Amino acid sequence: MTEETKEITTTNYFLEPGYVVLPATPTMISVVLGSCVSVCIFDKKRNVGGVSHFQFPGTTNPAEATTRYGNVALMTLIKMMLESGSKAKHLEAQIFGGAHRKDLSPRNIGEENVRMARRVLARNRISVTSEDVGGEKGRKIVFASHTNEIAVYRAERLRRSDWYPYTEGRR
Repeated sequence: MTEETKEITTTNYFLEPGYVVLPATPTMISVVLGSCVSVCIFDKKRNVGGVSHFQFPGTTNPAEATTRYGNVALMTLIKMMLESGSKAKHLEAQIFGGAHRKDLSPRNIGEENVRMARRVLARNRISVTSEDVGGEKGRKIVFASHTNEIAVYRAERLRRSDWYPYTEGRR
């Protein structure tokens, strides 16, 4: 088998809210989003990418500074990528999520999450190449960490069976 025709084995990984992942091997990363936001950052030179999944826009309180907050999650992912050998000039990002339903909450935390993602990426000079944000529908995304390809599924209602691993019947 030549290097060009060599088959790549990928792993499946479900990223829960409040976590960041930068896999060392090709991985299909699944994320289910409502008002949460996921940012996929890809190094187009090294063909590696990672994902953050945060619930809240930001915090300035060091005691709360976890990856549940966008400002912390994104800086953590960027730092992980730079420490693994990426150069900032080779990074690009995609933003997903940030839905809001007025009937469930008057506060539009989804929009606040999207604004935080854009702000942190701009401050770090990482270009946003695509986004699918806002609206009232939840999303499930599947990100290929080695190719930067993403599938986005929009859903009126996210069921427990939409979450990986798929343990319940799906109809």
